[in-house]
Amino acid sequence: MDSVQMISHIEKALTYSIYDVKWIPCTAKFVVIGSKPKGTGALQIYELNRGTLELVKDAEQNKSLKCCSFGASKLRTEHLAVGDFAGKLAVYDLERLDAPIYEVSAHEGIINSLDAIGGSTVNCGAPEIVTGGRDGSVKVWDPRQPDEPVAHISPASMEPSERRDCWAVGFGDTYNALERVVCSGYDNGDLKLVDLRNLKLRWETNVKNGICSLEFDRKDIRMNKLAVTTLEGGLYVYDMRTQHSQKGFASVRERTVGQALGTNGVISGAKSTVWTVKHLPQNRDIFITGGGSGNVRIWLYHYPDKRSKSLTDGEEQGVAGTLEMLHATTLSTQPVHTFDWSPDRLGLAVCGAFDQTVRVLISTNLNLH
Repeated sequence: MDSVQMISHIEKALTYSIYDVKWIPCTAKFVVIGSKPKGTGALQIYELNRGTLELVKDAEQNKSLKCCSFGASKLRTEHLAVGDFAGKLAVYDLERLDAPIYEVSAHEGIINSLDAIGGSTVNCGAPEIVTGGRDGSVKVWDPRQPDEPVAHISPASMEPSERRDCWAVGFGDTYNALERVVCSGYDNGDLKLVDLRNLKLRWETNVKNGICSLEFDRKDIRMNKLAVTTLEGGLYVYDMRTQHSQKGFASVRERTVGQALGTNGVISGAKSTVWTVKHLPQNRDIFITGGGSGNVRIWLYHYPDKRSKSLTDGEEQGVAGTLEMLHATTLSTQPVHTFDWSPDRLGLAVCGAFDQTVRVLISTNLNLH
């Protein structure tokens, strides 16, 4: 049997709403953050121990916590960047959770999304954290520099009616110490790619539905692929190697990604949001999507024979590849909205759903693709 299988290894019901989960690098532990019923924030660390989950640390914060990342942390320091419902960005040392080592009021209102880079990768620039908020702005922070963002991307108008809610952000193209881009997705379907070196808008498009999640297949290489998921079951994978001056980047689209698959493999049910997309750290062409019907699907991207073609005017245009679904499974009756692959163990993952349950997952045969 060479087929990929994903099984739920451990399930643990929690007493709060889960908003994000992340593996702690080089350990068998992961962090769960969320919101308690009384509006305070939950931050817990669990460790895998012989088929069970042990609670290692439990800390309560003043405000509900929404998103987190270890991307700007060195491997051995375990510094977690966290965004909360009050618009505050904080960096915590997991050894001392009582007070943050960095804190700043980043946004007016909730921080919807957060990404970080530069902590453990050599020759990819400074450690930075990007946040996207309900106030419509995207800000890039250097944890070594207090108070002020190093870049601030927002609409010119201050009118709340003209500011779109930023739902997803991600770093990419950090292949040396100078280059870096940030990609942001908004509730009206706008997708913007900003070059941080020149502080210029490099590309923008609209996918006609709110963008829930986006991720480059690798942050620390030249832009290769960008996966974007939307409301109503949309999945787009852009080939980011070749940009055409008018047509932008080539993409492949799947339409019914959020819906449930029946036992016979037939897609059924209403259109459903695709909440998250995460690329496998050990293979950039394999990624998962988490759907609103509680399903998780594993996808494999196949490159075309030629990744670009010359048009009659001599300009190069990208050619999109194809998507193959390797596996689909339904884990919950509620949306699987947060997911993280283990960076150290192929096929090991953790996910959170709106049924207040955290699940440790094992995927087999991923090494065969």
